[in-house]
Amino acid sequence: MSENSEGGLRAAFFLPYAGRAYAHNLQHSIPRSPALLGNTNPTQSSRLADLYNDRMPPRPSPIAALLAAYKSGETNPTAKARIAFSRANGNVSRNTYLAMDPDWTLGEARRQLKRATSGDQPLPLSGLPVSLKDCFDLTGFPTSSGSKFYAANKPTASADSWVAARLRRAGAVIVGKTHLHQLAYGITGENRDYGDCLQPADSSLLTGGSSSGAAASLQEGSALAAIGTDTGGSVRAPAALCGLAGYRASLGIGDWMGGYHLAQSFDTVGWLCRDLRDLPLLAESLFDLPLENPTPPTIRIGVLTGPLLETCETDVRHALADWQDRLHRASAQLEPFCPPFWSEAWDIYAPLQAHEAAQLHAGFFHEFDPTIAARLAWGASLSESEVQKLRRRHAAFRSQHAQLFRQFDFLLAPVSPTSRLLAGADHTESRARILRLTTPASLGGNPAVVLPSPECGVQLIAAHNNDRRLLHFAGMLGDLLASEEA
Repeated sequence: MSENSEGGLRAAFFLPYAGRAYAHNLQHSIPRSPALLGNTNPTQSSRLADLYNDRMPPRPSPIAALLAAYKSGETNPTAKARIAFSRANGNVSRNTYLAMDPDWTLGEARRQLKRATSGDQPLPLSGLPVSLKDCFDLTGFPTSSGSKFYAANKPTASADSWVAARLRRAGAVIVGKTHLHQLAYGITGENRDYGDCLQPADSSLLTGGSSSGAAASLQEGSALAAIGTDTGGSVRAPAALCGLAGYRASLGIGDWMGGYHLAQSFDTVGWLCRDLRDLPLLAESLFDLPLENPTPPTIRIGVLTGPLLETCETDVRHALADWQDRLHRASAQLEPFCPPFWSEAWDIYAPLQAHEAAQLHAGFFHEFDPTIAARLAWGASLSESEVQKLRRRHAAFRSQHAQLFRQFDFLLAPVSPTSRLLAGADHTESRARILRLTTPASLGGNPAVVLPSPECGVQLIAAHNNDRRLLHFAGMLGDLLASEEA
């Protein structure tokens, strides 16, 4: 069957409105003008536009290219769903997805095609193949949270989680439910019950976690966007380690109805994709984002220095330097920052996370991986006075962290001190090493975007609820990155 054989798609499919910045991406042969850069300051926009226009127009982003192909009739959601299944579980470990139903997904593709052709309502993610982390309910599917015990003992979902419902309402086609570190309680993507998640691009490497299958689905091409969660770095780590873009929403954005928490004080929902330019559309299609604050004339970015940076391997520091150079060329003002209180983040975060997770999984510790069971037992052992002291330290940290955004618009820092997690290696120390870099944003409840790099992605952090400005700026950086590759 040819890709355009179903539904008279050529005449009927439309490209939904997706915001000014994204609309330009769909017309990639037209150089971006300052007017197309959302609410970004005109001076900053002009500088970025000059850089952009100095080069040949870049290729469209993956999602923009797919939506354009739908509009032209070159392909359709049903054909793309079949392609997705042909690529699914393409890693050597054959475990990108923990649950799939091709008949259900093909039915969804046909339903979304029918909705699109009717033109009754805008569908910003119309026909987009998306993978869903298996800690969110999807009607008719089990939800394992990465545990065979829960897969066997929880009833099949009778309703969609808020996340799944929003995806389907926006027109997305959910390919399946993806692998995760057990209980989402780990950063490597290792899992005793379902096997360690290996990168489709390199079977000697773990994807990172806990949104491990999310990253694998993008690398193998079974999805163009992936839902993940980020408590202490579970979107940021796999995105950085797998050369992908990622977005962790501010704490409190979105709804966890029908989703299974790890630690409610820190849990956030997020996206992974291949291109920074796609993040604004994905975020605004899923979330009701807060209004954007006015953007200052010059973007001020604090760049991490000091002991935490010194723990990073050479290629990670090279990736950070590459992004500093790119930001310089985008006329951002870069200044070093070395907050001494960041060194306390892990010591505050780890016991609070363990305490909250222990409450959620009480009575079942013995059903889980021994390493995770030990963390839960530790969390359960903490006294109320110890927890309250940690809560006070958390509040003090959050206050100090918020002050940084009086000086800077964004903070730039590595995600991981290492660019590779070798499969089969001893990763006893890996979790603490990575989370020392990611948990400052987790304690602050901050949004963050992973700026991708073939070496190792880095994180750009914004003030709490300043997601829209962060995403617009990331989209512009995506334009600059794409223009370099043109």
